[in-house]
Amino acid sequence: QVQVEESGGGSVQTGGSLKLSCTGNGSGLAFDTYAMGWFRQAPGKEREAVSCVSWNGKSRYYRDSVKGRFTISRDNAKNMLYLRMNNLKPEDTAMYYCAAGFGRHIEPADYCGVSWFNVWGQGTQVTVSS
Repeated sequence: QVQVEESGGGSVQTGGSLKLSCTGNGSGLAFDTYAMGWFRQAPGKEREAVSCVSWNGKSRYYRDSVKGRFTISRDNAKNMLYLRMNNLKPEDTAMYYCAAGFGRHIEPADYCGVSWFNVWGQGTQVTVSS
């Protein structure tokens, strides 16, 4: 059973930075066979893809509103996924979720679909105050 767990959320002021981390674990986990993604959900809104990355890190997706501010990365040797968030804005406030989708065929580029991912963490809250 593959599981993922997020950490690193918190409260910052506008313009601040945070780095989210996601640890993958589970019996027989082959982390490098999973595409990974960061999603967020604000109260009353649908869950949306923030950034996603293919199994080898070569294909990446960013939603337009975070391009140039957020950077996704992964370390397959450590079963880790990261999201570096700079210049945070109040509209970035949400619960952030890490997700894993099995298959090296998943190559997020211009789009990253929620339905591609079937393993989800519990979420970590990010709050940005003005």
